[in-house]
Amino acid sequence: MHVTENIDGVELKLSHPHDSSGEWIGQREVLTQLLACWMVVDESDFPLAPRLTGAPGIGKTALAMAAARERKQDLFIYQCTADTRPEDLLVTPVLAQNGKIAYHASPLVTAMLCGGVCILDEGNRMNEKSWASLAPLFDHRRYVESIVAGITIPAHQNFRAAVTMNEDESTYEVPDYILSRLQPTLPLGFPSKTDELAILQYHLPFAEPEMLAITVDFLQKSHELQLDFSPRDGISLLRYAIKRLAQETDHPISKDQAWREALERCLGEDAVDLDELAKRKKRRLGGDAVPYGLGDFFFSPDDPLHPDRDDDDDDDLL
Repeated sequence: MHVTENIDGVELKLSHPHDSSGEWIGQREVLTQLLACWMVVDESDFPLAPRLTGAPGIGKTALAMAAARERKQDLFIYQCTADTRPEDLLVTPVLAQNGKIAYHASPLVTAMLCGGVCILDEGNRMNEKSWASLAPLFDHRRYVESIVAGITIPAHQNFRAAVTMNEDESTYEVPDYILSRLQPTLPLGFPSKTDELAILQYHLPFAEPEMLAITVDFLQKSHELQLDFSPRDGISLLRYAIKRLAQETDHPISKDQAWREALERCLGEDAVDLDELAKRKKRRLGGDAVPYGLGDFFFSPDDPLHPDRDDDDDDDLL
């Protein structure tokens, strides 16, 4: 890959590709669907830029990385945040040592120029102004305009992109005109028990079978209760538990103690009782309760003016 690229007389310093080593375990169908999105079946066709959705830590970024490896393309990742600006996404001016302005291409623009794959990670954390700068990239036009550098940058024919989006509350609402360009939506679910065990074994080959089994059982129960503890959470708590066991050589602690401590420190004390945590979550979201109407706040149920009162009741009053 070239270190710089010249566009209409403006020299851009390119970003470095991301090391995409690793293995995708399980859920082969969604990987196949992503690869289908990136296919081109005719000269007049162009690739799709899908949304990969799911809970945090479930493997959305790893899925896109695996697809890039399958296609044998350089991978670039841009981490979206609430304060991302259009120039951060495209071309950033930097004061060089010689006192002149140097222009640095973002990972996204570098992927566009080099024909690589770009993952816009956690895209629904980004504001509308930044999304607006990408509108022409994700339709048939396939270019971006850098106001800072004063250039239009076309995408290489091999450029591919995907956007990961977490399903949580700390996100922006992406405008409809952008969502219509980010199609299709590929939801990623929690892994099966066999796949989850294989994921933990892959990342923690030094973990003992007993500790792996406890962690997988915990994660699987949390999935059944619709709690958002992910494989990444399992890796973190298990890694900490193993370190605590290795540390306490003078005053050994049991595996159960180490795992319980790791659970509380990594996922919080509430995670100790998953059933109670699920009940609280259900109550917080409203559960099965029937919502109140305005009449419930202003009238007693027996009041003849209550809006839900039957007409027959009114007739009895006459």
